[in-house]
Amino acid sequence: MSRRLVQGRGNVSCVFYWFLKFLALGPVLKLIFRPWAEGTENVPREGAVILASNHLSYSDWLFMPLVIPRRVTFVAKAEYFEGTGLKGFLQRQFFSGSGQVPIDRSSGSAAAGAIRTQLRLLADGEVCGIYPEGTRSHDGKLYRGRTGVARLALEAKVPVIPVAVINTDVVAPPGRIFGRYARPGVRFGKPLDFSRYEGMQDDRYILRAITDEILYEIMNLSGQEYVDLYAPDAKKRDKELERQAAKERDKAEADEVWEEITE
Repeated sequence: MSRRLVQGRGNVSCVFYWFLKFLALGPVLKLIFRPWAEGTENVPREGAVILASNHLSYSDWLFMPLVIPRRVTFVAKAEYFEGTGLKGFLQRQFFSGSGQVPIDRSSGSAAAGAIRTQLRLLADGEVCGIYPEGTRSHDGKLYRGRTGVARLALEAKVPVIPVAVINTDVVAPPGRIFGRYARPGVRFGKPLDFSRYEGMQDDRYILRAITDEILYEIMNLSGQEYVDLYAPDAKKRDKELERQAAKERDKAEADEVWEEITE
């Protein structure tokens, strides 16, 4: 099912994508938020390329493609494309039209399925967007990247352009639909060529080195503080620290009350 959906993206989805970008949603976002961009000349006018971006907000996938003329495709859960009836049809059209395709679930895992899907897109000369951190940053910091982006670059033999989104977490913070007004921005770095590692996509040390190089460039573009932890692990750690701090505050307050009572 998913494979047919990826391979059979029709003219309707493509037309809807450009309709959203240039006639419907795009002009509204540009009018309200006035997004700015730097380094757009680094994105080639044609040919396959990977855009590897930091991930601050659910709005990243709206603003980043908005500032360049090419279609940017992301992978999404296959469930978004498998609904039935009118609701399912509208959902499929929205996700396809907004530049997303389903993960190929014929692979053994979601990660492998995402790579298979993106390899097909890159083989067709498309632009693939990917978030190496794997999830949104919960505190605005830049976290350790997953090595899927490195494997994808080596297997597809295409360049990687580091990308930094700015202020999208102000516009739409994690856990909220809308925050406060800010002008979001997007910086595109120079293409990174990893052809010197051709044929080494099974070497985990090479994959880690490539991923770290990409994240270093994203850090320079975004100005974010880098944390050498995966984002979910950091979020879990921070929640535990918050829980411990709350316990200590409660204990301190209880001690103060006890001292007042026993004076």
